[in-house]
Amino acid sequence: MTFTGETVELHGHRGARGLRPENTLPAFRHALALGVHAVEFDVGLTQDDVVVLNHDQALSALTARDTEPATPGDPHYPYVGKALRTLTLAQVRMVDAGTRHPTRDDDPFVLTQLPVPGTRIPTLAEVCALLSTVPDVRLAVELKTDPSWPDTEVTRFTVAVAEVLQAFALSARSRLLAFDWRVLVEARRYIPDAGRVALIERVTAVPGTPWCAGLDPVDPVAAALDVGATSLSPEMAMTTPALVEHAQSLALPVAVWTVNEPSDMTRYLSYGVNAIVTDYPDRLHTVLSDHRLPVPTPRPDLLPIPNGAPTP
Repeated sequence: MTFTGETVELHGHRGARGLRPENTLPAFRHALALGVHAVEFDVGLTQDDVVVLNHDQALSALTARDTEPATPGDPHYPYVGKALRTLTLAQVRMVDAGTRHPTRDDDPFVLTQLPVPGTRIPTLAEVCALLSTVPDVRLAVELKTDPSWPDTEVTRFTVAVAEVLQAFALSARSRLLAFDWRVLVEARRYIPDAGRVALIERVTAVPGTPWCAGLDPVDPVAAALDVGATSLSPEMAMTTPALVEHAQSLALPVAVWTVNEPSDMTRYLSYGVNAIVTDYPDRLHTVLSDHRLPVPTPRPDLLPIPNGAPTP
């Protein structure tokens, strides 16, 4: 099967989670060196209102290890396991985020992810400084909130993210992603030139859900359009040819997540998706090339891949 004359965006999930520690500068440099159309990552807000990268709302023992307290006798130490919103930037900076610590033997990433010990959790500003040097790569920024958050906190968080992106003149190159669609409502208000991506999965797209800003996602395409989304990003299990066709008929692009096996990548290409989010940009490069589709430009000269990367 060959697809020609189409462009499918390659989005590096959490940078390149399958190859480097997730949501870190080494992961982004590696993704850029391989070549991506967009870098996807997650952000949270510290106690002192600094936007930092982290997938969960708390520091996870899977991706972080304590080193030492930020100040002698700090009563909040150890920090891993605590909510980001209860920790200052100085405390978060003490965590080593460069090695994965799985609790099971079949963790899919520990076999392919090259550890980078000593890596710290970056701020959104640091990521923007890096990505501002690569003008053809977009930012896909997922804001990690949930329906328990007060509306005021959702607004505060969205504004904090918007201010950083605007400070680096990256609004037009950015997309704000959220399962909690209140973020999209606020993004439309505070950073209107950025894209707004409605994330959905089976557990959030159900009748009466608190995730979709009061909308009923029985028709997720219609609901996403009603909330002001500029694209739809469903999980793999929800991404069907019918959903893709329905969304695209209403000019709503579809980005499927998270696709790591080449056979699945080919299947979603056959569905006509607009973007594929993957932990393995190298694999998707190969699949796109095999099907004679355009691939994003690698940047090995600008951001070389470190030696010693494991082979997936």
